[in-house]
Amino acid sequence: MTAIALRPAVPADSEFCFQLHKVAMGGYVAATWGWDDAVQRGFHARAFDPGRWQIIIADGADAGMLDVEYRPAEIYLARIEIHPDHQGQGIGAGLIQELIEYARQRDQHLTLDVLTVNRRALAFYQRHGFQEIARHGTRHQDQDEVCRPSVGKLPALPDVGRPRRPVRSPARPEELGSLAGEPQELLARL
Repeated sequence: MTAIALRPAVPADSEFCFQLHKVAMGGYVAATWGWDDAVQRGFHARAFDPGRWQIIIADGADAGMLDVEYRPAEIYLARIEIHPDHQGQGIGAGLIQELIEYARQRDQHLTLDVLTVNRRALAFYQRHGFQEIARHGTRHQDQDEVCRPSVGKLPALPDVGRPRRPVRSPARPEELGSLAGEPQELLARL
């Protein structure tokens, strides 16, 4: 089994995170909006937040990144990206299960967005109990799919969509239990 840990991102991780985004999400971004390296670097420079982002470590190697926002009414998985060399090893599934359990313990929804062209991610989240609850966007190819997992007893929340500017609340990796250590478009709710 792959040993998984999280560590806080530091400014020196910026290029790793950009290259990770390019290799893990570049095809989906290109299919939706087109990939322009300068534009994507600008988005990354504005979004990279070493105070909140975490680096996923698998068997001692940097394997991905995680960005979770702990909001008053929900836990928002802003981004999870696993390098393709490390995909399919249960890393993402383990992290998602920890977040689902964390949300369930607090009687909160777990929400996330995924580009609709990323069918692999959509299938992944559906396997973990998420259901589509809405779509956003103005062009067919960039509509959001909004999903809610169908597990546990949780109150229904009104679909208010994803805010344009995410809340910048601090992440709390120590509360992820044993795993402590570009706008996307599918919103999923637990």
